[in-house]
Amino acid sequence: MTNMANQEKTLSQAEANLRRQRAISVALRYLVLIVVCIIMIYPLVWMVGATFKENSEIFTSMNPIPTNPTLSGYRDAMQNYGGAINIWRAMLNTYSYVIPEVIFTLISSVLTAYGFGRFKFKGHDILFAAMMAMLFLPQVVLNVPQYIMYNKLGWVGSKLYLPLVVPTLFATETYFVFMLIQFLRNVPKDLEEAAQIDGCNVMQTLIKIIVPMLMPAIVSCALFKFMWSSNDFMGPLLYVNTPAKYPATIFVKLSMDSDAGFNWNKILALSLISILPSIITFFAAQNQFVEGISAGGVKG
Repeated sequence: MTNMANQEKTLSQAEANLRRQRAISVALRYLVLIVVCIIMIYPLVWMVGATFKENSEIFTSMNPIPTNPTLSGYRDAMQNYGGAINIWRAMLNTYSYVIPEVIFTLISSVLTAYGFGRFKFKGHDILFAAMMAMLFLPQVVLNVPQYIMYNKLGWVGSKLYLPLVVPTLFATETYFVFMLIQFLRNVPKDLEEAAQIDGCNVMQTLIKIIVPMLMPAIVSCALFKFMWSSNDFMGPLLYVNTPAKYPATIFVKLSMDSDAGFNWNKILALSLISILPSIITFFAAQNQFVEGISAGGVKG
């Protein structure tokens, strides 16, 4: 009886130690996550607070909470630039080409990924290798030849932002195609064969079977493209030459008068307004985004 009691006591102590170790491990993980979260979110919080500060306070205090709050930054941000454009017009210009870019990129990328992932055709391996090689080609190398081509086509200065929108019809985002192909490898072919037995053709199989299965990956691609296009500065700088058609990225830069100086609260207010749609879109689709990113690392 004494031995059994000692064994039970030893087991209970071991379980207590194990629970204590787990509690300490969980506490340390949450502590690290909290510290990292504070470090990463502090610049955004400081930026929001700085929109209500004067220049003197912005450069003398790291406290995100303003001492003497002012709305002058937002009042100045609402003013027109040269009488032709303001921040709201610039935001409208931005999403008039960003939304088509996202839609056309998703359509072309899904079609291309489905073609490479499910069909074997003559030159398949060569074309796939060429496409993957484009993944390592920096955009700066393409700027000059693309500008010459679009200029000869008469697209530079187009009111419809043709140099920015049209290329997305041809799956130019190689990273998205590769990402979708990796996801497609996780989709069982039995589902497509069952759909074909039920009378579905290739396009019906793609729309009814493949696209729903790839939805987390498609949402991830959409979010990436939305943020990249919204933050694009070089593309509009090259191909948009009418002030009334400038997007938010160029409008914010134009608001900085390096000769006469400028109010930083105005610039920060403009920057905050311009990134709000991206932040809202990300948080609205974060569950599928995280699911898509995590699922992409399972197999590939």
